[in-house]
Amino acid sequence: MAHPPRKVWRALTEPGLLERWLRMPNDIKPVVGHRFELLADPVPAAGFAGGPVACEVLAVEPERLLSISWGPEWTVTWRLEPEGRGTRLFLSHEGFDPDDEFQRMSRRIMGGGWRTGVPKALARVLDEMPPPST
Repeated sequence: MAHPPRKVWRALTEPGLLERWLRMPNDIKPVVGHRFELLADPVPAAGFAGGPVACEVLAVEPERLLSISWGPEWTVTWRLEPEGRGTRLFLSHEGFDPDDEFQRMSRRIMGGGWRTGVPKALARVLDEMPPPST
């Protein structure tokens, strides 16, 4: 990301900013143990009716690491590393059961989004964010 970790962190942890790029209303707080919901759109191809996804903040290292549970099975972790004037952002989405057809399909669908649409949407939100006030 062509933005410093502080700015990327805000986009991951402020509800309004997270909603803008992830397209899921939420009430996230970067506090371990905080439970929140992501309001997901239906994904008929995966047999997902949409609605709230229960999440919990599992680990927080401000401007370095955010890990959340995503529903009952999955864990999503973002790791931020400063690189020049920007940030290298790593994503791990774990917990998929390879023996479960729904889980395999979910992994394919979400994996594609994480690799293509989500980075573009996040970059767009970061580009539109005003610089921090001094």
